[in-house]
Amino acid sequence: MGTARHRFAKTRNRLLPCAALLAPVDTRYSDGMPPEAKIIRLADLKAGQQADCFVLLSGRERATTRDGKPYYRVTLRDSGRSATVMIWSDSPWFEACDTSWKVGTCYKIRCRLVESAYGPQLELEKIRIAEEADRSDGFDEAALIKSTRFDIEAMYAELRALALERIDSEPLRRLVVGILEEHADAIKRGSAARKNHHAYAGGYLEHVLSVTRNALFLADKYAADYADMQPPLSKSLVIAGAILHDVGKLVELEGPLAGMRRTAEGELIGHIVLGRDLVRDRARGIEGLDRETLLRLEHIILSHQNLPEWGSPVEPRTPEALLVYFADDVDAKFHMLAAALEAPAASDEEFTSRDNPMRRSVFRGLRSKA
Repeated sequence: MGTARHRFAKTRNRLLPCAALLAPVDTRYSDGMPPEAKIIRLADLKAGQQADCFVLLSGRERATTRDGKPYYRVTLRDSGRSATVMIWSDSPWFEACDTSWKVGTCYKIRCRLVESAYGPQLELEKIRIAEEADRSDGFDEAALIKSTRFDIEAMYAELRALALERIDSEPLRRLVVGILEEHADAIKRGSAARKNHHAYAGGYLEHVLSVTRNALFLADKYAADYADMQPPLSKSLVIAGAILHDVGKLVELEGPLAGMRRTAEGELIGHIVLGRDLVRDRARGIEGLDRETLLRLEHIILSHQNLPEWGSPVEPRTPEALLVYFADDVDAKFHMLAAALEAPAASDEEFTSRDNPMRRSVFRGLRSKA
């Protein structure tokens, strides 16, 4: 485990966030290798190619081997790719990784990309913190943070329009639009999660809008199919619940997108109950909002993850809650599957690696079409 492929060059103990302006440091490498290696984007690195890249440390997970030795799985990324580096207990970098390395720090690395059964991994040869002088070589924090592929202002405008046009109940409409307007900045820039799905700038809005579109389609279909159901399906509640189902994440998560973490409230309470509380507090100022409408909306939020092990204290027990749960679930899971298929792949690769949030290989297609 202590081979050269797992060794890191010496870096500084003091780690600074990407946004900080770093003081000039000695950028020479200690083993006599020239510092002028080719600089390319991590996303453009080919298997087996050596290069210098600017990367963001976006994950650092501690685990234990079968014989009880600790190790770290470190994730480095730019806006187009993430790759892992293993830090074993006998690595000279283990102590620094254990005590000093922080998610959200930017580095310049010299590395070689290796494709494995577990996804892209890096053989890290050199590493140091990115510094202000690196900007002349193309260092830019924004280029290391993944963002939504869609226009943020257009998505927000559509979500607000859906609330205004498709929620028939005037008090319920005022509740939803009021929350959208009060938290507009956080809604536009936020991430839907720390990892797994839509975990990037604008991901919260992208996910919520997609869930709302799904829910609207389902509500229109089943309201027409089951017109005699009593009480009838409330499309207004479906839309309101879809828009607000994850609103507690605006309280649960904080920090720069490069180092998103849970707040104390997020750790101790969780976004589901935090969302119910946020909606309940806002509802106190909405004149004419009846008790049952609010109760049904709160139930949608509390049950939208369906199972206790997923965080929901109750399962969906209304038609509206059931539709929002499925609309949310399919969007999250399809995003994870699509992300696996969007990752770079060898031409003869029939399946993706299992290194994805679904922990399953996804079929790409047969090697031979014959």
